[in-house]
Amino acid sequence: MSQDFFSPEVLRDPHAFLRRVRAEHPICWSPQFHGWVLTRYADVLAATKDERLVAVSAASWLQRLPGELKQQFEPASRCLRWWAGLMSEQDHLDFQSALKKYFNPAKVEELRPRVQQFTHELLDAAQERGSLEVVDELARPLPANVIGELLGMPPEDRALLQRWSADILSFFQQVELEGLKRGQRSLLEMQEYLRPLIAERRREPRGDLISVLVSQKEGLFAREPEAIVANCAMLLFAGHETTSHLISSGLLLLLQHPEQLALLRDKPELMPSAIEEMLRYDGASDAMVRVSKAPLELGGQRFSAGETFVLVYKAANFDPEVYPSPERFDITRRPNRHLAFGMGSYYCLGAALARLEGQICIRMILERLPGLRPAFQTPDWRPLPPLGRRLRSLHVAF
Repeated sequence: MSQDFFSPEVLRDPHAFLRRVRAEHPICWSPQFHGWVLTRYADVLAATKDERLVAVSAASWLQRLPGELKQQFEPASRCLRWWAGLMSEQDHLDFQSALKKYFNPAKVEELRPRVQQFTHELLDAAQERGSLEVVDELARPLPANVIGELLGMPPEDRALLQRWSADILSFFQQVELEGLKRGQRSLLEMQEYLRPLIAERRREPRGDLISVLVSQKEGLFAREPEAIVANCAMLLFAGHETTSHLISSGLLLLLQHPEQLALLRDKPELMPSAIEEMLRYDGASDAMVRVSKAPLELGGQRFSAGETFVLVYKAANFDPEVYPSPERFDITRRPNRHLAFGMGSYYCLGAALARLEGQICIRMILERLPGLRPAFQTPDWRPLPPLGRRLRSLHVAF
């Protein structure tokens, strides 16, 4: 039986739909995705670790557009092809090798004082007003400041990142043509903005992330200058979008579960496990696509090479076979080996940074806004078909 992953039901409540699919058809063929959809934790985890399953370029679906549209979005395709070095397995290894040293725990920990300073500044402004709209006034500008600093963007330019990121998200969802045009326009603007910064770092290297990429003597970034431009754009987008969602959705979960909010206030040492539960419950990565380069077996079924698989992290993270009472938001949940950042060779390199920003930001909100309470009737969700959603706004009082 074919499942409709784009129905109004899914837009309203992806979790209820995925719960049913996982129970009834945990590995199902989807004509809409032209591939197999995996929703059980065991199957998704096995797929993330199987080296016969490789990631595909973010531009791959643009290549399936009709001729005239395909040509129209070719500029975006050229950039997206380089993201995360997904042109080949060796390119991806080069990408990881260049960035792993920069995103190691010790390096990320060095950012703690700056993240704290940025958060304080944003909360200072909110306290002066006496109100806070979390999405636009905190969750979006904080990671924009952090990733902008990592890439050496001048402070006065970092607000640009918030607009670019919102527009570029269109390439990872099903949107109307105008949305894709905005996405391409912002992607190209971002690239053109980065080119002079990259040229400057070639002349005068610093300690920022762009300098790390231009200093590579071999591999992807030494061989392909355009890969530096494209992946700086990718880091700006990914470093912003993931953390922004973690902060806004994580705070919403605490407001929706006041007993958990009270527990976290009483026991702030629970913050690390609280962040992990926020990631499990509503992580930024809803699903990932993989393609088999060789025959394999998953969930007791045999598949040939060239098959497409959609790994639905959002469903796997609620699998009752792994998580007792998965619908319960529990900041003390342990173990909590969720898949919000993926697993295996495609594990998110920025995971440690996202965790650091989330922990610092939410801890400081609770410390500085002791009377925090919701100032909305129902959450203001923006659907991101087929399986995602993001908060448009989150008004709080204190």
